[in-house]
Amino acid sequence: KNKARRWVIEALTEIVDVMPFPILGIDSDNGSEFINHHLLYWCNERKITFTRSRPGNSNDGCHVEQKNWAVVRTVVGYHRYDTPVELELLNRIWPLQSKLTNYFLAQQKLVAKRRDGAKVTKRYDKPTTPRERAARDANVTAARKKVMAAIHADLNPAQIQREIQAITAELLTLTTAKAAARQRPVVNSATLAPGTSLEAAQNDSGEPARASATRAAKSTRHAQAKRASSNEATTPLKRAI
Repeated sequence: KNKARRWVIEALTEIVDVMPFPILGIDSDNGSEFINHHLLYWCNERKITFTRSRPGNSNDGCHVEQKNWAVVRTVVGYHRYDTPVELELLNRIWPLQSKLTNYFLAQQKLVAKRRDGAKVTKRYDKPTTPRERAARDANVTAARKKVMAAIHADLNPAQIQREIQAITAELLTLTTAKAAARQRPVVNSATLAPGTSLEAAQNDSGEPARASATRAAKSTRHAQAKRASSNEATTPLKRAI
């Protein structure tokens, strides 16, 4: 909705509650919605380490920033969503996309990198879904693992994808409808030269004839003023001669 601390703390509380493992730290950027006493107090209450990235170094949060493309932009694109209806649709998309990403989309993690001159060799681990990684983590309780297994058994990835596509299509219709249709200016037939039809009132670039004539008139007046200024400047010299 906005950058008020109420919404930030509410979102972080929800994230902490649904994560299968305990949150040890929060690393934010330097926005005022994060750098404030309210969020610091919230973290201290829960014994969560609060750190921030360096100003002007967006790559400090590279593991999160890469998800802006891999998850966010590939699903909803680059449009501006600023209405309550669009927000409601986005809030329906993200829980579905979260299930698809965390339970069915395998990911690889970099485990080693070796440089030999200009050549860099990278080695990754076996592709694994986030749910499977959490199930192998010793910090995740048995109860949490049981809940994740039950959720996974009830999910249909094809059905989830169809639901996401239906909602994103509705979202695209709403956001494109906000842009007013562009209309060509009306050509006044009284300004046309004799024998010129309305169909021929546009030049090769698609510009209306009135706009083209206006620009030509301005150019003519500018040239006349320039010549008059030049004549005035040379008159005293002629008189002196």
